[in-house]
Amino acid sequence: MNIQRRPSLLGVRVAWEFRAIAIARAGRMILALTFCAISSSTLPRSLAAADQTAGEQIYRERCSVCHGQHGEGAADGYPEPISSGRSVAQLTALIAKTMPQDSQEKCPGPDAEAVAAYIHETFLSDANQGRRSPRVELTRLTVNQYRHTIAELLASLRHPARWNDNRGLLGNYNSIDEKGDGKRVLERLDPQIKFAFGQTSPVPDKMDPKVFSISWVGSVLAPETGEYEFIVRTENSFRLYINDRLRPRIDAWIKSGDEKEYRATVRLLGGRVYPLTLHFTKQGQGGKKPDQPNAPIPPASIELAWKMPGRLEETIPQSRLSAIEMPETLVVEAAFPPDDRSTGFERGTSITKEWDQATTDAAIEVADYIRGRLRDFAAVPELSAEHAPGVREFCARFAERAFRRPLTPQQRAVYVDAPFASTPDLETAVDRFVLMVLKSPWFLYHEIKGEKAKEFNTASRLAFVLWDAPPDAELLAAAATGKLATPEDVSAQARRMLSDPRFDAKLREFFLHWMKLDQARGLNKNAASFPEFDAAVAADLRTSLELFLEELIHSDGADFRQLFLSDVLYLNGRLARLYGVELPTDAPFQKISVNANDRVGILSHPYLMATFADTTSSSPIRRGVFLARGVLGRTLRPPPDAFVPLPPALHPDLNTRERVALQTKADACISCHGLINPLGFALERYDAIGRIRTEDNHRPIDASGFYRSRAGDEVRFNGARELAAFLAGSEETHAAFVEKLFYYSVQQPIRAFGPKTHEDLRESFVRQNFNIRKLLEEIATRAALADHDQETSSSSAKGT
Repeated sequence: MNIQRRPSLLGVRVAWEFRAIAIARAGRMILALTFCAISSSTLPRSLAAADQTAGEQIYRERCSVCHGQHGEGAADGYPEPISSGRSVAQLTALIAKTMPQDSQEKCPGPDAEAVAAYIHETFLSDANQGRRSPRVELTRLTVNQYRHTIAELLASLRHPARWNDNRGLLGNYNSIDEKGDGKRVLERLDPQIKFAFGQTSPVPDKMDPKVFSISWVGSVLAPETGEYEFIVRTENSFRLYINDRLRPRIDAWIKSGDEKEYRATVRLLGGRVYPLTLHFTKQGQGGKKPDQPNAPIPPASIELAWKMPGRLEETIPQSRLSAIEMPETLVVEAAFPPDDRSTGFERGTSITKEWDQATTDAAIEVADYIRGRLRDFAAVPELSAEHAPGVREFCARFAERAFRRPLTPQQRAVYVDAPFASTPDLETAVDRFVLMVLKSPWFLYHEIKGEKAKEFNTASRLAFVLWDAPPDAELLAAAATGKLATPEDVSAQARRMLSDPRFDAKLREFFLHWMKLDQARGLNKNAASFPEFDAAVAADLRTSLELFLEELIHSDGADFRQLFLSDVLYLNGRLARLYGVELPTDAPFQKISVNANDRVGILSHPYLMATFADTTSSSPIRRGVFLARGVLGRTLRPPPDAFVPLPPALHPDLNTRERVALQTKADACISCHGLINPLGFALERYDAIGRIRTEDNHRPIDASGFYRSRAGDEVRFNGARELAAFLAGSEETHAAFVEKLFYYSVQQPIRAFGPKTHEDLRESFVRQNFNIRKLLEEIATRAALADHDQETSSSSAKGT
């Protein structure tokens, strides 16, 4: 690339842009510090007053250790601010039964009533909630969003086609004459590429079995982000092109030796579609030779397979192929530092030197990519002064798509005109232009306000919530024509966007993250205890769960409750043999209705049970933590000391339930394990690989458990079926799911959008019969229409 690492013009502009951001962030920080100074100067005086209430005194002495002096949360206790929809009476009952959690001496009735009244008035009243609610934070693109944004930006400038229901690859079958010229004799849609032609040809009466060729053309959809290994098996010649029309990923056109399997690894972004072409030929392999007219015909075969991230090899299925040819997609390879995940989900809040350098490296990578294809992007025959207006117009379109809004005259002068004015060389000017645009805060940050940008901000928020990518052409057109001004307008666009593969990929990733399955790709079990459980079984179990989730998400009702109540399990022959279902050994995956007393939704799915288990035994603790935190949304403090489960050999006479109860009976443990253990015990019928059992260590399984709700009510259940029924109908479950889906998709706290937003969404979720897709549509609509005039930086939010 014929540019300096940091061009002087780029440095001036980038410095100016980031100085503006720094000034804005500094101003918000000053306001935050001022507010905190006022609070800290007035609050102690009120606390020192002689007429302190009894409730206030009790709170300071017994509650503030966990919840903070001002209800803001404490790092060693409950990190979230106090928030609750309970009445004073409900709070009183809860405090009397459970508080303080690290003490056996609970708060007696009169004291509980006094402190409940104080908490409700001081922290939970509408006025105080409004002051204490978090703000919408100014955030940058996450690493995932950055890569998707670059991919979408460049694809949008190539007039991309749409993914449709035309599944498979288009095959062009050609005969080859004695001169080596080809002639098409058949065109058809092939659902998969897995053929064993043997010693015949695909069209025996038109194609010589000794010499023929086939070209398959179309696209491949990557369901998730990661490294994909593409595999071609054939004894014949071929070339495979993936996401690059000029250079093959595998070139075996000229063969030597007896190699029959070829591999190439490609990084792909989930929810995106990539061009794929496979050229196959039998020419020159057993062709007509005058001195050997009766020589045997060598066989012909070909298979196109892949290995998805964390999976086993498989022939690429029809559902992931399309006959539509998509444009190339640039997948940025620059190494970024990981995003902040301290809240459980990725956020673009941290700005470091490493991140800044990564954005520079990525911008140079994009500039190199465009330089090599500039004539195609700009639609000009050559790069000359005569065609400079066409190149400049391409740059204007690039900047508009990068900034996700039309350029102002000032922006056009700075970003488009200035680079061309400083050099007559078009390629160098475009290099500088690309670097300036991709280092600009208008590209790197969300929600930077511009002139008349309201509806373009709406479009941008909607797209990133649903796709983690910028708006497409249709969404930008709606913004430009004033068709994103009402909730109805935005909802209509959201419904359209739900049919895009990018939405499927994001929702899929949410569920895998929610269930902690994105961390479970190395699922290992003790070989002596479970000799049948190997990598193939683990991969099949993951596929089984994903098939279940995919069917649920795309069903008409997309009913959240069916996550817990469904009696459907996807099994193939290998899994069926291990989990006690009769299927042929080579049976493909299929939907099986199972006994509802044995299997119920995700709670008893073997993959989930194996994930939340140890290598040799079940783990009520790990299962209980998932249910408490992930499903019910409860806050749990970390163990006071490093926690290591007691090994079974240390107490050979105890079963798992008894061993867990023994280890967690201490006062320092029971405050949390009094919640965790009873939930996990209800799943004790499932061993470390999720098989059903009736005994543990030669004793009958006790699967009874209970849950004490936030309101202080106790619910008892026995086994997964009763636990699932409780969770499916629990308001706490519904509220927790709403909040986690909101946070994952919007990447902002739900309370930043108003104190009633959470409850409004939960009530709407119930009215819509718990439809997951409609819930996300409403979340996206609310977030897209939110007023961001009061947006503040992360530091300001923490300061207030």
